[in-house]
Amino acid sequence: MRSRSLLLSLLLGLTPALCVARDATVYIGTFTNFNQKDTGSKGIYVGHFDTETGKFGPFTLAVAGDNPSFLTFSPDHKHLYATSEVAKVDGQPHGGVYAFSVDSSTGALKLLNRASSGGPGPTHIAITPDGKTVAVSNYDNGSIASLPVHADGTLGDPATYIVHTGKSADPKRQDHGYAHSVNFSADGRFLYSDDLGTDKLYSYAVDSTHATLTDLNPPSVSIKPGSGPRHLAIAPDQRHAYMMTEMASSIFVFDYNAAKGSFTQTQMISSLPPGFTGTSSGAEVAVHPNGRFVYVSSRGPDTISLFHVDPSNGHLTFVEMVSTQGKVPRHFTLDPSGNWLIAANQNSDSVVVYRVDSNTGKLTPVGAPHQVPAPVCILFAN
Repeated sequence: MRSRSLLLSLLLGLTPALCVARDATVYIGTFTNFNQKDTGSKGIYVGHFDTETGKFGPFTLAVAGDNPSFLTFSPDHKHLYATSEVAKVDGQPHGGVYAFSVDSSTGALKLLNRASSGGPGPTHIAITPDGKTVAVSNYDNGSIASLPVHADGTLGDPATYIVHTGKSADPKRQDHGYAHSVNFSADGRFLYSDDLGTDKLYSYAVDSTHATLTDLNPPSVSIKPGSGPRHLAIAPDQRHAYMMTEMASSIFVFDYNAAKGSFTQTQMISSLPPGFTGTSSGAEVAVHPNGRFVYVSSRGPDTISLFHVDPSNGHLTFVEMVSTQGKVPRHFTLDPSGNWLIAANQNSDSVVVYRVDSNTGKLTPVGAPHQVPAPVCILFAN
């Protein structure tokens, strides 16, 4: 009887621990000013996410900043880096890159320094797996820059600054380069940059010791003129890559050679369902951690589309398109487990949570939209 009581007590003692949901910290990068209009945002916001229920706690200001749009963490999560997406800093024609220290107990951020992004309008940011080099894409003049990360987490001046030259089919939107994103390879040996203006995916070799970039051979891959490359996602198995285009709302599928850092196009598919006749501007792309699903967001219809991946060749098949319950889903992200997808609706000041079906990839909205001013980027801290 005593042993049964002890066993029951132990089970009862364990039960509360088993039911306690994990609390994840989430940072939201925002626009404080967009098209010369005050959005009401003050900087980067932080909230707590219940990974069992999909509920958010209240969002609070983690740190003030000027258009701290896209975010990334250092590998040890002790520092957070953000683009300051502006055209000028202190009267000089370039944007900025913020370096912050992270208070892991409160989620607060402390500014360490702000370095030059090299060019105006930095839209995207990435960091090498060794944490020694940060790269940014500057949309306004089609340039990219690589910056050294010092031992204390601060950023140095750009070690490499490269301007993408050329143009493409649309004389208004593609009159010169418009670098839209940067992505490091999983091993940190290469950097890839989507350029909307030239319809090219550029590839660079990375010397992380000196934070420098050099052209690969070939230096770029061209896609269908007028498409407007925006963002890139590489599959977890490192065999395929997916490019979302802004102007055509198309997804380009590539065979990816991780050893050489090279891409070979194998498929082009619309991100919109058959028969869609509205206007759309493609935004984000992400591959589920299991590699079986690809998601993209589209502004205009304000949706997220789901595609199944053919494991034999990486090709995509459209499954469904769901509303983001807001306007202009500029970004979304999957949590590390792949159980949740969170979308940021820039123009309706809202963040929406979806539960992901692990078998089908389909999305089910959870709860009401959460209010965050002009959200641009969502970043899980853990």
